[in-house]
Amino acid sequence: MADLLEVKDLKRYFKTPGGDLHAVDGVNFTLKAGKTLGVVGESGCGKSTLGRVVLGLIEATDGTVLFEGKDITHLKPKKRREMCKEMQMIFQDPLASLNPRMCVEELIMDPMKIVRACRDKETMRKRVYELMDQVGLARRFAYSYPHELDGGRRQRIGIARALALGPKFLVCDEPVSALDVSIQAQIINLLQDIQEESCLSYLFITHDMSVVKHISDDILVMYVGCMVEKSSSDDLFDHPLHPYTKGLLSAIPVPDIDVEKKRVLLQGELSSPINPKPGCRFAPRCPYAAEECRTRQPAFEEVLPDHFVACHKAREINQL
Repeated sequence: MADLLEVKDLKRYFKTPGGDLHAVDGVNFTLKAGKTLGVVGESGCGKSTLGRVVLGLIEATDGTVLFEGKDITHLKPKKRREMCKEMQMIFQDPLASLNPRMCVEELIMDPMKIVRACRDKETMRKRVYELMDQVGLARRFAYSYPHELDGGRRQRIGIARALALGPKFLVCDEPVSALDVSIQAQIINLLQDIQEESCLSYLFITHDMSVVKHISDDILVMYVGCMVEKSSSDDLFDHPLHPYTKGLLSAIPVPDIDVEKKRVLLQGELSSPINPKPGCRFAPRCPYAAEECRTRQPAFEEVLPDHFVACHKAREINQL
């Protein structure tokens, strides 16, 4: 199966009074059609910025984004608008991402109007109702406004909008973090059903390790703009190699009062992403850090089959 999306050494720096802020710094990955790549990490690690740079919502500082083998990194506005038919985004806050002056029908119809996807309004209206049925949103809400609906229904509107132009690739930017747990499960199951029906590919961004395990085929762990580990979902949870990944996994609560779980406490301060110092950015919080960790950036290398990690001490820590 050919790669749908390929990201090569992608970087995005922001100018600040103190220097360049390295929001995304040298990220590489590939994504096949019909698969999901989960991206996890603490708040501020660059997950959302990565998704926006891949879509072209934020200009890349360096690196390349290939979609179906074509370079889409620096497209002109007209070409970028054409790419909107292939790549869309589901945003974290459904209320903030929807126009409060538009009803549900208008919100879902809006992308089709912008790119003139349908010949007439009646055809667009028919497509709107098909999308509402697909995402499980009752047709009686067609003339309701976002503030009249709960969070789950608002997110279903956001999903319907993202699907309106028939894309092949979706960036899901923490699409369930603002929802109740029961509603989260409904939305995750909906996204998986849609993926199976339409062979969609997802870049699923989240900080919830339980959610990312449920939906992802592969998982990429980020820390202060950099990749620290990448592998299949099962392998990452069964055999985490990076100390940061071990800390994230140990924080997942166990719903059993009789089970004692050993916690890996990450102490110390985050490295500054502004003009970062040489060496591993996790070194100030790593219990295994040595002198080389503070002076030389670790390579992102394959330590086990299809299991990549950026850590000088990975083999020693895990006795590989």
